[in-house]
Amino acid sequence: MNYENSLDFAKSLDETDGLREYRRRFHIPELNGQEAVYFCGNSLGLQPIAVQGKIEQELEDWAKLGVYGHFEAANPWYSYHEMFSEPLSRIVGALPGEVVAMNALTVNIHLLFVSFYRPTAERYKIICEANAFPSDQYAIESQVKMHGLNPADSIVEVAPREGEDWVRHEDIVATIDEHRDSLALVFMGGVHYYTGQKFDMEGITKAGHDAGAIVGFDLAHAAGNVELSLHNWNVDFAAWCSYKYLNSGSGGVAGAYVHERHFGEGVLRLAGWWGHNKETRFRMEKGFEPIASAEAWQLSNAPVLAMAAHKASLDVFSEVGMQKLFDKRDKLTGYLEYLLANNAVELDVITPTDPRERGCQLSIALKSNGKQRHEELRKSGVVADWREPNVIRVAPVPLYNSFEDVFKFGQIITSKS
Repeated sequence: MNYENSLDFAKSLDETDGLREYRRRFHIPELNGQEAVYFCGNSLGLQPIAVQGKIEQELEDWAKLGVYGHFEAANPWYSYHEMFSEPLSRIVGALPGEVVAMNALTVNIHLLFVSFYRPTAERYKIICEANAFPSDQYAIESQVKMHGLNPADSIVEVAPREGEDWVRHEDIVATIDEHRDSLALVFMGGVHYYTGQKFDMEGITKAGHDAGAIVGFDLAHAAGNVELSLHNWNVDFAAWCSYKYLNSGSGGVAGAYVHERHFGEGVLRLAGWWGHNKETRFRMEKGFEPIASAEAWQLSNAPVLAMAAHKASLDVFSEVGMQKLFDKRDKLTGYLEYLLANNAVELDVITPTDPRERGCQLSIALKSNGKQRHEELRKSGVVADWREPNVIRVAPVPLYNSFEDVFKFGQIITSKS
C-alpha cells in the first residue's frame, strides 16, 4: 500500500475502514480532556461498553436468585464457561473441545506443565526463547526445580545473534536438533513481548515433534492479535491471558488449549471437581473421571463476574471475524512503520519488518532520553508502554484504533525526536 504522511490521507483511510464503527463499542480513555491515542492494547485492552450490562445481568440474577442462579440465571452459572468454547476456538484455531476459559495465565501454564513436562533421566531439557516474559521464566525454572533438576543444566535459551534484535527461525530449529536426544519440551511465546517478533509456531512444532519432544506456547501476546491454527499445526498445548488483545479486563479469566489426542485418563493432571465427568459430578464420589475435552484441566467452577466481561469482548470478535481484524492490523501497523521510517531520526524499530513475523506491536528503541520522552508522549495525549532500558512499545489495535491515531502518534513522536 502507498502511504502518505498527511492528516487528510489518514482520514481518508478511516472513511473507508469497514471496522471504523467498532471504535464506538469501546471506552476510550481521556488525557488532557481529550480522547487519548491509546496504543497500549498489548498490555491492557480497552473496556467494551457492553461489559457493564453483562456484569449487571449476573449481579441482578445473583440478587434475585441466590444459589438458584447456578441453573436458573439468564446465563446459568453451572455451564457458563461452555459459552466460550466456540469463540475461543475460532481465535486460536482449535476444535471447540480443545479450549477452555479458566484461571489466570501462569496458573494455566503450571497446570499444563504438570501434564506435559514429564522429564526422565534421558529427556529433561526445556527450550525457550531468551528474555522470555518473567512469568514464563519463573514458571519454567520452578517446574524444573520441582523435579529435582538444575535449571542451568535443564533450560536452553535461544537468543538473537550478536547485533540482531530477534531470533532467527533456523537457530531455533538448530537448537532443537542439537538437543534432540535430551529434549523433553519446547515452550515459547507465540509473540515475544519485548520485540514483538512472531515466532514460526508451525515450524517450531514440527521441529520439536521430529525431535521427540512436546511443544507448547504462551500466547499472551498472540491470542486476538495474530493468525493461529493450533490444531492444524499439531501444537500439544497452549495458554493465554484475556486482558491484552482480548479486552476482558485486568486479571481477566485466561484460556488454555490441549490437542484432542491428549484427552483421556492416561494423562497425568492435577484434578478438580469441575474437570470431572459432568454426568456423575454430583454423585460426589471418589475416583476422578476426566471430561474428554480441555475442560478436564479445570479445577473449580467458573468466575462468572470476570467471565461476563470476557463474554462482552468475545461477542465483538465473533461479530467481526478474525480475517478482517488481521487485514486492518497490517494496514495500521504498516502505516505506523512508514511514519516512523520517514519522520523519526533518533529511534530504531526492533520489531521484524515482515508483516508475517509480527502482529500489531512495534517496539521502538530510543537512542537517548527514553524515559523522559515516554513521559512527554503521555503529556501529549499518548498512552504507550515503557520497557527498560530504552524501548517504547506501541500497538495500534484494529478494533478501536484509527489511522488518525497513527498519524497523530507519528507527529508527536517526531516532535520529540
